Amino acid sequence: TWAGAGHGEYPTIDTFDYEETVNFSHVGKPFLAYTQLTKHAADGRLLHSETGFWRMARPDWAEVVIAQPTGIADIAEGTVAGSAILLRSTAIARTSTAKQVTVVERDVTIDGDMLRYSLRMAAIGQPLAPHLAAELHRVE
Repeated sequence: TWAGAGHGEYPTIDTFDYEETVNFSHVGKPFLAYTQLTKHAADGRLLHSETGFWRMARPDWAEVVIAQPTGIADIAEGTVAGSAILLRSTAIARTSTAKQVTVVERDVTIDGDMLRYSLRMAAIGQPLAPHLAAELHRVE
């Protein structure tokens, strides 16, 4: 479990700060179950959550499947080099009422008890742009 603070931005929204908890758990198979929950830093309201699975397809390659309650399912793949994981969506499915998201990129770095990530996306007619960045610390 990791918890910490992040900052969000996008060309179509006001910037915001958030608190986040991420949990990875092992379920006895060669993958990790993943859950994420984000709350607004100022008032504690729920901003986002997602769930999915991360797996190492080979020693230097990760595959990730993430479902969001906003009607979006993101499949991403990418390289693993040391403590850095660089993912890019290979497919994004959405319900008929979900916002259009065409590309998501996630860069994750683990350094001891610290997990840092940045997320870029292309959505609702906007080109690929920074959206989220956070620094999380391992929770005992």
